[in-house]
Amino acid sequence: MQPQVTETEIRVQSSKVDLGDTLPAHATESIQRLSSKYLGQLNNAAVHFNKDGTLFRCTVTMQMGSLAPMNGEAKDRDIYTAFNAALDKVAKQLRRTKRQLREDKPERTDKDALLRDGNHAATASDEEE
Repeated sequence: MQPQVTETEIRVQSSKVDLGDTLPAHATESIQRLSSKYLGQLNNAAVHFNKDGTLFRCTVTMQMGSLAPMNGEAKDRDIYTAFNAALDKVAKQLRRTKRQLREDKPERTDKDALLRDGNHAATASDEEE
């Protein structure tokens, strides 16, 4: 059985910025690589570039599966650096979400219950003496 390959929409847009040919290709490839690394089911993604004074502002939004959209924004003098920084912020959110969703994560023990059980065990051993 082969995994289903779905064509997801990755929009790369700009306001007041000429993106050229390589930046949209770089953005699309980076987002596809990131989505396959973490959760694998990319519904849609949007990258928006804007000129903010002397800096470039990049906003990356990704929707993975049934999760809430993840957003990252960064500013830099270099447009590629701004994109990579914004994508790193989204990657950090995805990494944390994946860690929370893991099924093999051990359950947390209730500290109050441990203290109560410890006190009961201590009083029971005192009564036996």
